[in-house]
Amino acid sequence: MAAKAFDVVVIGAGPGGYVAAIRASQLGKKVAIVERENLGGICLNWGCIPTKAMLRSAEVFHLMERAKEFGLKAEGIGYDLDAVVKRSRKVAGQLSGGIGHLMKKHKVTVVMGTASVPAPGKVTVKTDKGSEELTAPDIILATGARARELPGLEADGDLVWTYRHALEPKRMPKKLLVIGSGAIGIEFASFFNTLGSDTTVVEVMDRILPVEDAEISAFARKQFTKQGMKIMEKSMVKKLDRGKGKVTAHIETGGKTGTQEFDTVISAVGIVANTEGLGLDALGVQLDRGHVVTDEYCRTGVKGVWAIGDLVAGPWLAHKASHEGVMVAELIAGGHPHPVRPDAIAGCTYCHPQVASVGLTEAQAKERGLKVKVGRFPFIGNGKAIALGEPEGMIKTIFDEGTGELLGAHMVGAEVTELIQGYVVGRTLETTEAELMETVFPHPTLSEMMHESVLDAYGRALHF
Repeated sequence: MAAKAFDVVVIGAGPGGYVAAIRASQLGKKVAIVERENLGGICLNWGCIPTKAMLRSAEVFHLMERAKEFGLKAEGIGYDLDAVVKRSRKVAGQLSGGIGHLMKKHKVTVVMGTASVPAPGKVTVKTDKGSEELTAPDIILATGARARELPGLEADGDLVWTYRHALEPKRMPKKLLVIGSGAIGIEFASFFNTLGSDTTVVEVMDRILPVEDAEISAFARKQFTKQGMKIMEKSMVKKLDRGKGKVTAHIETGGKTGTQEFDTVISAVGIVANTEGLGLDALGVQLDRGHVVTDEYCRTGVKGVWAIGDLVAGPWLAHKASHEGVMVAELIAGGHPHPVRPDAIAGCTYCHPQVASVGLTEAQAKERGLKVKVGRFPFIGNGKAIALGEPEGMIKTIFDEGTGELLGAHMVGAEVTELIQGYVVGRTLETTEAELMETVFPHPTLSEMMHESVLDAYGRALHF
């Protein structure tokens, strides 16, 4: 069978790959995309989207339990776990189907199968009908990543789960252990804890949410503990003994190991890039700790081979992958886009309370030898937060003392994943404290706290 010729072949149809394909097509390129499982990748099918659907169910349940506070009556409150999962899967299915529509609309050829790159400019796809050969001067690798599994802590789908099992739970855990307190671990801990699971989180670092600003981590920890979660920091799960319907976890803290029994364990200890079977060694594509090495423009060093998203260096976030996809498509088409700056990408965690951040933490800014001005504003000082019944939270902003540059912004509280974008835009526009202070924020909104936090950094806060 003759090879089919394209201008660009994208391998992987997650938020990096499918967006790269759309942009390349918009720029007049003939594009094919190869996907071995689901259009939309992990994000739409087994990650960002279905988890948010489940967390929304938990949030509504939490609010129903608080009905009396709002002068409302809700009796016999309960939930149907199967129905919660069904809604989550329906949301994911709707969006995955939407990607198929987008591919048709943008005239992108979809090839379902497993791809390898035997040589620059060539892609072989194993499909259920045999194999197909594709050629293109430019190949974009967007194969993403999967859950990391530690020896002895491997998932079995019954007692020990990865995020996939947790998205289609066979039961509501009575006593749950979550290993790892990054975004994925904390989101699942928050979901199951809200619905009544007795939840313990074990984190090897000295604090939960270790990539966040230390003050935000501490605030979140306090809230999670108040909600009944048990948090074990500087701790490590050394071993899991699996029995009938129970797991005995050997947890080491401060050099001493103790045991605890659980009926369910969720392992959320990071990711492993999907590099196997692509033929990267033979191509000469370099790896570092399992991830593909690229320059700031996602070039691998092999002519015509690009890599984006979770396959390359972090942060491992869907929106970074999408932006890289657009950048690479524009470079291929002869454009001159700006490189994607990791410190300009916001991180969002959809636990309760939510956590969001962009840029440097206070510690990182000081490590760089920068003199900083730090502002803080609590939710309790904001009228909208009190009216919403969400007075627990804070916003923290960090400025360079000399230039007024906004170095970082860190938030914990209701809806902060929506608010963070204001600071992201500010950083992209290279805004200083002066412009942020002169901006008129609408009242009554949660966004007013963003203004107050800036004012506080310069000793000018009005409502606290």
